[in-house]
Amino acid sequence: MTSLELLNIRKSYGGTRVLDDVSLEMDDCEFVAFLGPSGSGKSTLLRIIAGLETADAGEVRLAGRRIDQLPPGERNVAMVFQSYALYPHMTVRENMAFGLRNARIPKDEIDARIAQAAEVLEIKDQLDKKPAQMSGGQRQRVAIGRAIVKQPGLFLLDEPLSNLDAALRTRTRVELAQLRRRVAAAVIMVTHDQAEAMTLADRIVVMNERRIQQVGTPMEIYAHPANAFVARFVGSPAMTLAPATLVDSDGGHARVKLSDGAEVGTRIAAKALPAGALRLGLRPEAVSVVAPGAGTTDAEVQLVERLGDRTLVYAKLADGQDITASDQGNSRVTIGQKVGLSIDGAAAHLFGPDDVGHHAEPAT
Repeated sequence: MTSLELLNIRKSYGGTRVLDDVSLEMDDCEFVAFLGPSGSGKSTLLRIIAGLETADAGEVRLAGRRIDQLPPGERNVAMVFQSYALYPHMTVRENMAFGLRNARIPKDEIDARIAQAAEVLEIKDQLDKKPAQMSGGQRQRVAIGRAIVKQPGLFLLDEPLSNLDAALRTRTRVELAQLRRRVAAAVIMVTHDQAEAMTLADRIVVMNERRIQQVGTPMEIYAHPANAFVARFVGSPAMTLAPATLVDSDGGHARVKLSDGAEVGTRIAAKALPAGALRLGLRPEAVSVVAPGAGTTDAEVQLVERLGDRTLVYAKLADGQDITASDQGNSRVTIGQKVGLSIDGAAAHLFGPDDVGHHAEPAT
């Protein structure tokens, strides 16, 4: 069942367009992440849903009811802000109860909702503390708890982990993943951190330049990026995009030549490719380090990043093209060394002059 519908949302500040004809549908209890760089419009879109901004055009519907003309308090949504926005002079219990008291919820029900939220968030022993007595992770849980007690149809999370240090961010990410299974409501999270989006979301909405670039599951986005922007933005390190020329068709699949002269046979249908310049897209796992002369091409190592279970090798081809490859965790590769690179053409992507992505056909 559809929970949220965004229909042709547009927004400008003065003469600057920040959202351009954005439409989206999400289901009940679905977790969707708005992912994109700063300035892509994702936070503005979240604030329009919450009622903190007004769209210039378009509609917002929740459970079939139009809500964009309603004040924030009547929309059945709850927002968790990046800055926690807790009242410093109130205890945790008072912070969580504040909105319910304003809504004239009976005291017994307020107490029951707070107790239930505290149980879910594991902050029962924190209820009588004030925010200054708590860690950043605990304060974030209180902010989430204040949203939970409202029992909304939609949770809106505005970069909820960005104020936490790296270790706490990872731990809180796990807690959010567990929490979303206990809360019967749809969730939208705005983030610029792809690890958060890939870990938590059922679907990711990738945004850039005022528009939605692609909507899909995390692995759909990673394995079949709709265009070159998505290919570079999703995945760490970023996908290599190397200029290439179509030179042949092997059984209907495109064979391309890189600018250093190396040829790569792909599993991409040649007939589907547009005329004009191409770019070959390679994830690091599609490029393996081998002995010089033993692979598809050779390169000079520029940087070695040792991650324990694997090693990332950043190198340059003879024509100066940057490329990222993977090696074993105990790799002996060093900076300045000449290495061979074996390219798995079956895992390659191609992007035409229009930046649209073309991907491998399933093996038969």
